[in-house]
Amino acid sequence: MKPGRIGTFRYFISIFLVVILFLLANHLAQAQPRPKGYLFIIGGGNRPESMMKRFVEMASRSGSGRIVVLPMASATPDETGRSLVEEFKQLGAREVAYYNFTRKEAENYSNARLLAESGGIFFSGGVQTRITEAILDTPIHNMIKELYQKGAVVGGTSAGAAAMSELMITGDEVRKPEEGHEFETIEAGNVIVARGLGLIKSAIIDQHFATRKRHNRLISLIAGHPEIVGVGIDESTAIIVNPDETFEVIGHRNVIVYDSGRARVEVRSDRALSIRNLVMHILLEGERYDLKKRKPL
Repeated sequence: MKPGRIGTFRYFISIFLVVILFLLANHLAQAQPRPKGYLFIIGGGNRPESMMKRFVEMASRSGSGRIVVLPMASATPDETGRSLVEEFKQLGAREVAYYNFTRKEAENYSNARLLAESGGIFFSGGVQTRITEAILDTPIHNMIKELYQKGAVVGGTSAGAAAMSELMITGDEVRKPEEGHEFETIEAGNVIVARGLGLIKSAIIDQHFATRKRHNRLISLIAGHPEIVGVGIDESTAIIVNPDETFEVIGHRNVIVYDSGRARVEVRSDRALSIRNLVMHILLEGERYDLKKRKPL
């Protein structure tokens, strides 16, 4: 085989293995009851008051209605936590608290009880890997998943949005570009990902999407993961994911969905991608999308 064909062959073998693993995970997931809760995923930027009031209203329907803010993604978590607590109180939330858990604190089972009976969990913006480094696979993480199963709304903005998916964009790339030249290519194996919180398994989330011109990185990533769709959420915009795996767009801008499920993908020897029949949807407020059927409603 020529080098370019060898690269393409290896690429498709890797895709095949990913699909098999995804189908196995999906089969195991079907044994779990469908969550009764909602995901409230915000693309970052300014948050319209009407949007955040809706989060407060949704949180009031489950458990005690209490909202817990988790600001670990922020470089100034205590300041961010206090600010979000004040924001939610001004929007009418009856009870709000924030916890800046370290990894050691998150591994303490007694601390998970601090979240018990909460109606809403909200992750701040910042750096998404700080969230997973602090709570992934800990009693805190398990409590959040339990609350989501029972009916709570789990929300997040920016980094807090990216952390929602099973496969999480870290914001880094294999290339080491000069500042201001990040993600200028569409190529295989460049976008660095890690395990996210796994609250949404059928999609990978990107944020600040159109504003920060993040199409290249999501297209590059979704080309190698035909088993999921890529959902790019712009600033001042959110999706609300329902228990039936449909989502509704709310806010001022748009949500872009990329689907490579039926695309023909080839990788050149320099890792440049050829992608044919990639499906793209641009959705605005009030429009809905079915993650299971992979089509707008």
